[in-house]
Amino acid sequence: MTKFGIGQPVPRTEDARLLRGQGRYTDDIVLPGQLHLHVLRSPHASARILGIDAAEAREAPGVHAVLTAADLAAAGIGDIPCLTPVRNRDGSEMANKARPVLAADHARFVGDPVAAVIAETPEQARDAAELILVDYAELPSSTDMVRARSGGPAVWDDAPGNLCFDWQKGDAAAVDAAMAAAHRVVALDLVNNRLVPNSMEARVCLADHDGDTGRSRLWVSSQGVHFIRRAIAGVMGLKEADLQVLTGDVGGGFGIKIFLYPEYVLALFAARRLGRPVKWTSDRSEAFLADDHGRDNLTRAELAVDRDGRFLGLRVTTRANMGAYLSNYGPYVATEAGTNMLSGVYTVPAVHVRVEGVFTNTTPVDAYRGAGRPEAAYVIERMADAVADELGLDPAEVRRRNFIPPDAMPYRTPLKHVYDSGDFAKNLEDALVRADYAGFPARRAAARKHGKLLGIGMATYIESCSGGGPEQATIQVAGDGRITVLIGTQSNGQGHETSYKQLLADRLGVPLEAVTIVQGDSDRIGFGSGTGGSRSIPVGGAALAETAAKVIETAKLKAADLLEAAAVDVEFTVDADGGRFAIVGTDRRVSFQEVARAAAEAAGTGTGGLAFDEVARWTPPAATFPNGCHVCEIAIDIDTGVPTIERYTVVDDFGTVLNPLLLAGQVHGGIVQGIGQALLENTVYDPDTGQLLTGSFMDYGMPRADVVPFIDFHLNRVPSTTNALGMKGAGEAGTIGATPAVINAVVDALSEFGVRHVDMPATPQVLWRLIHGRDSRIAAE
Repeated sequence: MTKFGIGQPVPRTEDARLLRGQGRYTDDIVLPGQLHLHVLRSPHASARILGIDAAEAREAPGVHAVLTAADLAAAGIGDIPCLTPVRNRDGSEMANKARPVLAADHARFVGDPVAAVIAETPEQARDAAELILVDYAELPSSTDMVRARSGGPAVWDDAPGNLCFDWQKGDAAAVDAAMAAAHRVVALDLVNNRLVPNSMEARVCLADHDGDTGRSRLWVSSQGVHFIRRAIAGVMGLKEADLQVLTGDVGGGFGIKIFLYPEYVLALFAARRLGRPVKWTSDRSEAFLADDHGRDNLTRAELAVDRDGRFLGLRVTTRANMGAYLSNYGPYVATEAGTNMLSGVYTVPAVHVRVEGVFTNTTPVDAYRGAGRPEAAYVIERMADAVADELGLDPAEVRRRNFIPPDAMPYRTPLKHVYDSGDFAKNLEDALVRADYAGFPARRAAARKHGKLLGIGMATYIESCSGGGPEQATIQVAGDGRITVLIGTQSNGQGHETSYKQLLADRLGVPLEAVTIVQGDSDRIGFGSGTGGSRSIPVGGAALAETAAKVIETAKLKAADLLEAAAVDVEFTVDADGGRFAIVGTDRRVSFQEVARAAAEAAGTGTGGLAFDEVARWTPPAATFPNGCHVCEIAIDIDTGVPTIERYTVVDDFGTVLNPLLLAGQVHGGIVQGIGQALLENTVYDPDTGQLLTGSFMDYGMPRADVVPFIDFHLNRVPSTTNALGMKGAGEAGTIGATPAVINAVVDALSEFGVRHVDMPATPQVLWRLIHGRDSRIAAE
């Protein structure tokens, strides 16, 4: 094996370029004659648009155009559709409310695009937008789901009760029977708080059009160019062949950069109309208002158990906020994406889930890191701790009694997932040892003497990822041995360049520096499913491995010629010196690079020309199921309510590991985002005006270095049987396990005050009030 092969902690090869300021993000691209677009947004949560007077703005210095919904309608520009409609429980269709590019007669949330100005400079465009007079008739709004479903103002006149859909899955009768026969039914009301994704790089796009060829280009900070091309072509009535979409370096995605947004359509429409390049760059305030938000669920969970704490049946009823319009995947995230995981790693015989999608006068909600699976894990892991509290059992013991054993694999869950592998009990036991669970009571007593409430919480999670559609990879080998990989995934900072190079070093024995990875170009890359659902390395890597195998088979024919042997007698091996073809049983051999040179010369392309060009597409037969155990130990200051995470331990099973260094980075980042949701982040709208009250980092809490502890990370590797490389996706797992582990620790810390549940985010203010409102001794001190 080469020293840079699978399993080696290879440092990221892209970091040198990025740290030297040589990255090329979308906003770095400047085209000759480039204009700038500014979006005028509604200041009201709900308002009729009675008229728009843009005459003065059109005459402002530097302005080339002002666009309204009327301009788009005249050009045949459509709305941005929801791509994942679901059916109601009674089989009827949901209220499918597409997102307009510009609001025509009704603005439905603060930040809803109403008009667009295109000018020579960003400042001129912004100044001109202030000259546009919009005649609004402000209406009452519904920003809260409870109010929206309880007689609150209508977001849509033809969506009674603000109901988008009423969906269900599972066996309601079996769950009812389990509840009736149970020793105890444990119930919790849970809030999964709304989040603003806040990628480091805000959304950006740049469009231009070639009038001679009729082709357009769109640079966009995205998670996959092929989806963006397909979606925007559909909205604008273009042929996909007439549009090239490009994505360079991306500074974070977390799901929000998958989707098609109004600004991309506006920029491309303006560029085609004006014949000049048009750029739009979001500022941070716009990002808070206009980027799709995540989570925002209200859930009632009921778990039936027997006398020994074994789970008998789970009933979950959720309200999921859809916002004012349906984003591309909003209904799917709230239903199928996550609810299938509600039984977690446990032998729950029966599950029934009902989800109401609710319209509110807020920003649309869609996939955010984990996309439904963190919500599901939070439900079942909080319920496991609630059962322990109700029955007086240790939370670890409750889990032990309910784990799916390894010898039950493959295991079909009540919601029809089939887990192929995993040793959940081992994850728990290993994590408890590493966290010194046995020594916790002594640490708790010591902390109490110093005015601290110490709590410990755990979460044994599982998620479904790295399934779905295919991915494709192309390998082009030059005569000098250099390799170009074309692949349809899109790095958002995960380290794809390093990972794919490492895989080829393992399969072809080539040095990392000989490989160039190309992503983000819909012209050069014929097919791609993009990045999302932790699938890039497990699925894209599997496609790349298949392509490498095809390269070897093709190259073997040329190697046989060079070795003057039959191809059947030639084998390919990789060792520390690289990849070599040899006649079996002899020392006659030739290197991969020598074979490539000979193939290029035979083809007449020269050493710099093409020697081999192979493509393969791999479709996962099923999802993978990464799993693990998080243990969080948290101290809460009695006087201030400030929580401090003292220890954090995680044991994960990701199957075969390509690069443990990059993997640890993914897990660390996911845990930090989970900690942020559990302790800090919350999106708050004014209930009367619908204004976003947490619209900047002054008001919206984000995790910082002093919040994040050292993370003790360990792996248990049980290879996936459904992935060609034995891998299980890892990009979202940290987030999925972190929120329940942290909140379970918080509740444990407050248990002496009779606290049974704390909603996220558990801020110092919330915790201080719980402590001082429930203990008269402390309140009087």
